[in-house]
Amino acid sequence: MVRHKVKEMLSDRIFTILNNTFLFISLILVAYPLLYIISSSLSAPQAVMSHKVWLFPVDFDLISYKAVFTNKLIGLGYMNSLIYMASGTVVSVLLTMLLAYPLSRKEFYGRNVVTRIILFTMLFTGGIIPLYLTVRNLGMYDTRWAIILPNAITVWNVIIARTFLQDNISDELYEAAMIDGCSDIRFLFSFVFPLSGAIIAVLGLFYAVGQWNKYFDALLYLQNQALYPLQIVLRNILIINKNTPSMTMDVSAAIRAQGLSETIRYALIVVASLPLLVLYPFVQKFFVKGVMIGSVKG
Repeated sequence: MVRHKVKEMLSDRIFTILNNTFLFISLILVAYPLLYIISSSLSAPQAVMSHKVWLFPVDFDLISYKAVFTNKLIGLGYMNSLIYMASGTVVSVLLTMLLAYPLSRKEFYGRNVVTRIILFTMLFTGGIIPLYLTVRNLGMYDTRWAIILPNAITVWNVIIARTFLQDNISDELYEAAMIDGCSDIRFLFSFVFPLSGAIIAVLGLFYAVGQWNKYFDALLYLQNQALYPLQIVLRNILIINKNTPSMTMDVSAAIRAQGLSETIRYALIVVASLPLLVLYPFVQKFFVKGVMIGSVKG
């Protein structure tokens, strides 16, 4: 009996060591690229071009950030991304809850059929061209609504919202409200929404991150540069209008120009990622809760 207990303790220790080793290696693989990008953005262009930066900044310099923040399109893109994230999150959460609530009620006739139709869209879609034509024919092309409405609802978020409502909004509460003459709309806004703070926070977080990183929709539906989100502005700076040294420059000037171009790229990555990096530690628990809500219960 003692030997069996010792073997279990030894196996647990081995598992703990292997698990911690794996997590430590994973941390290095994730943290090092991030640290390298930050260090490169804070280093002198010559140090970046000569590959002297590998962990910490070399010849600390903020020239790349000065170049980034003097670009007016960066500020405009930031403002547009914040508008899309705020308004898009509110619209998406509201529409998701309005769809998830009836699917969570047993009294809703045909809810299983509607659920299957919604799940079908996870496997098959109409395609980019039909969606583009729909957006254009509805008069949303080259407007802010083209970023907010076409993909306002995510099927997976509807499923986790429906699961949460089924498990947390009891039938007794619904029946008591109906006896008192409460309509479904009033029950939704007076009872369901106040009792669904956790899932609303989860949905808001998921949609906010998606809106901040949204890129392809803006590429398809926007032509006015005043409406471009930050991701499109960064694309234009990094890819289309990238700083390539002129053939008329001397070698040293070309190296400096190329080095500045590299540090600016790193600074742009930091600037675009910083809001989510700052926000994530405070909302990590909501990510975990969202995964657990959608898990299979045995």
